[in-house]
Amino acid sequence: MNAPHRLALDGTALRANWQALARVSGAACGAAVKADGYGLGAHAVVVRLLAAGCRDFFVSSWNEARALADIDLASAGATLSVLHGVRDEDMAAARELTARPVLNTPAQVKRWRDAGGRPCDVMVDTGMNRLGIAAADIAAGLLDGLAIDTLMSHLACADEASAMNERQRDHFAALSGRTCAKRMSLANSAGITLGADYHFDLTRPGLALYGGLPVAALGEAIRPVVRIEAEVLQRRTVAMGESVGYNATWIAPAETEVAIVNLGYADGYWRGFSDTGTAFAADVALPVIGRVSMDLVALDVSRADVAEGDWIAFDPDLPRAAVASGMSQYELITGLGHRFDRIWRD
Repeated sequence: MNAPHRLALDGTALRANWQALARVSGAACGAAVKADGYGLGAHAVVVRLLAAGCRDFFVSSWNEARALADIDLASAGATLSVLHGVRDEDMAAARELTARPVLNTPAQVKRWRDAGGRPCDVMVDTGMNRLGIAAADIAAGLLDGLAIDTLMSHLACADEASAMNERQRDHFAALSGRTCAKRMSLANSAGITLGADYHFDLTRPGLALYGGLPVAALGEAIRPVVRIEAEVLQRRTVAMGESVGYNATWIAPAETEVAIVNLGYADGYWRGFSDTGTAFAADVALPVIGRVSMDLVALDVSRADVAEGDWIAFDPDLPRAAVASGMSQYELITGLGHRFDRIWRD
């Protein structure tokens, strides 16, 4: 049975975004597909990016890696890395799957070495103080003898004009040749725009692949990938002075035609869109009015020919939606719920 709301997903735009980022990178360009492909569906995303030429994929956990195990990455010369490394509880999956752990702590390094030391990646902290071993640990020989494919770090402020970017880059560059790593990787989506000396051997974009714009410099290169569409449950006339929705936060300034749409914050269309969001019937903008509730949202359709059973499209522009909702683009896209049908249009 079809759901009354769906995500219209543009596979052509997804591939074009990766290709644009790969051109700017001037190096190998991977893809962060964690958080279920940033909410779009990791399996479908990997299949499409693999066909586009991507060969390096990144998830957070071994559960996420297992969900992609039926994709034959090896035959395409592609690999999957698990960013959170390997816990004791993960060792069975790590032995079974071909994914590489990204080792983040001395304890993870020891655990992996004791298990035989298959190829791995390593995260080094260059100032973010989130995940990663210290440069001093490298100098002390922590990684000696490990088969490291990629040494990586992560930029804390790539989406800002911050002096921290250059400091992190310099700390990371100083590690060149200090390990047996085949490659080095630093830049995320925003980091790619900082210049060639941030690219190293491999870039790891995430948000921009899916239509987000962490920095304005990507504006002309990146296309929206996901659009929420939902069905109208009812059209009603609201008299002047009457209210719509919880807590009566919207009062009709005149007689108003209102559509009640099958969508709400349980789907990831957040309360932050109350009185600020926008939907569309063809090219006609339809303002969200009143509070977004768990399963329903109200729209002013006075200027549109909208009836029960029609489908309405919500604004696919992630930067604009972030401003309207007061939430980050990352929260908006990764918060898309599992009640949606996900419909790829390639």
